[in-house]
Amino acid sequence: MSTATKEKKESKAAKGFQPLGDRVFVTYTEEMERTAGGIYVPDSAKEKPQRGVVQAIGKKVEHVKIGDQVLFDKYSGSKLKIDDEECLILKEEDILGIFAH
Repeated sequence: MSTATKEKKESKAAKGFQPLGDRVFVTYTEEMERTAGGIYVPDSAKEKPQRGVVQAIGKKVEHVKIGDQVLFDKYSGSKLKIDDEECLILKEEDILGIFAH
């Protein structure tokens, strides 16, 4: 894949957003959890980490790459919504781990 094609693919996936420094741009979904009785637990009541996919990285990021599935704390980073999709900008140090493919 040529460099120009790769850059075009990455910028489309990141919705034209390029993080700076050690920042990482992640898309994720807040999953609704359901109890055994069928009651949905709102995200605000959950205390577990979140899972997302890295869409773009800053130039100082060393340990994650685009496409990695990562785990991060629920309260990390800055949340935003782009094209009806939940997104997050966080520092690389706020990523708890990377899921093996």
